[in-house]
Parts: sequence; structure tokens; C-alpha cells
Amino acid sequence: MKTAISLPDDLFDAIEDCARRMHLSRSRLLALAARQFVAAHREPQDATRAWNDAIARGGQPADDPTAAAMRGRTKAILRGRQ
Repeated sequence: MKTAISLPDDLFDAIEDCARRMHLSRSRLLALAARQFVAAHREPQDATRAWNDAIARGGQPADDPTAAAMRGRTKAILRGRQ
């Protein structure tokens, strides 16, 4: 999508210089910068959704063999104290 924006001259010049150094078009540089800014300032997710997303990406903690072994050791220690 094309759009027109107004920028101060010094900012435009800085964008031009940066785009040239990075071998990017102005449009690409501004799109990357806008995406980064929007991602950093989006509304926080609710906790349940954040946990569900993390589990979807990394799996259930119970699926980890190390975690299962640690639970077994912990249970054995606790049974010995009763």
C-alpha cells in the first residue's frame, strides 16, 4: 500500500543515509522500522493466551525427560521425609 507522510528534513536525511548504508529502499527501511515499533508497543496479551502460545511453541513441561526425572527424584525425597 502506498501512503504519503510528512517528515522533518533532518529525519528524512537520516533515513536516506541509513537506507543507503544498509542497501535498502526507503520504503523497506521505514516498513522494518514501523514493524519493530509496533511490535514493541502492542498491547500485552492476557496471561492465559501467553502461556498457551508458549506451550504451543515449546511443548508441555511434562514432556521434557529431565523434568520428569526431577519430579521422580523430588517425590522420592519427599516420601523419605514422611
